Amino acid sequence: MDVWRRNRVTVTGPEDGPVVVLSHGFGCDQNLWRLVVPLLDDRFRVVVFDHVGAGRSDMSAWDAEKYSTVEGYAQDVVAVCREFAPVPVTFVGHSVSAMMGVVASVQEPELFEKLVLLTPSPRYVDDAGYRGGFSAEDIEELLDSLESNYLGWSATMAPVIMGTPDRPELGEELTNSFCRTDPEIARVFARTTFLSDHRAALAGVTVPTLVAQSARDAIAPPEVGAYVHAHIPGSELVTLDATGHCPQLSAPRATADAIASFVLER
Repeated sequence: MDVWRRNRVTVTGPEDGPVVVLSHGFGCDQNLWRLVVPLLDDRFRVVVFDHVGAGRSDMSAWDAEKYSTVEGYAQDVVAVCREFAPVPVTFVGHSVSAMMGVVASVQEPELFEKLVLLTPSPRYVDDAGYRGGFSAEDIEELLDSLESNYLGWSATMAPVIMGTPDRPELGEELTNSFCRTDPEIARVFARTTFLSDHRAALAGVTVPTLVAQSARDAIAPPEVGAYVHAHIPGSELVTLDATGHCPQLSAPRATADAIASFVLER
């Protein structure tokens, strides 16, 4: 299938600029990068896209078996990079997309110049010696609520994920983004997101990596960012002056500056 049609790829910026690929997380689409793109595409070739099942992607390409794993999404990340980037890219993965980038870079390291992992989590469920931020019971309750009443779950959880009660319009935007997602697709993607464990993949990353976390994030607490940083050899860790799990909306300038500085770093 044509990659542009499947993932509704959008490319802006100078043709000869370093290529930055921006990848969204669960319940979102490329629109969540809209405040960051204009802060980057004066210097960089910026590629944004929708994961299959999100935004304006080709819904006929949705396959529950393929997209029940992060690896299935990583295949699409590789295809987008191959099709739209003539040179190795800096891949910016938000939330679960960060692990898509990790998996893709381990499989096809020659496609990637650098990785930026924005509010990443390799595992959301707490484990012995590891704090993911949620107990197994928390996650099962979250998934049960989502599956029984997706619209109600979206209205409740989106403001928590956004984490900006002083700016309710951002929580409302995320709620609307969730509500645009087909509930059946959302159920599969939620399980892919919240039940995956990619801690073992971190050590296989061989490209320069920036871990960018929010100062305050109810979904991926600071211990998670510290864990990712500690387990990716040679990675850098930056804590953005941002609140919530979506700093590309709550702090677009800080997010864009962190990306740009890392891309240009030698």
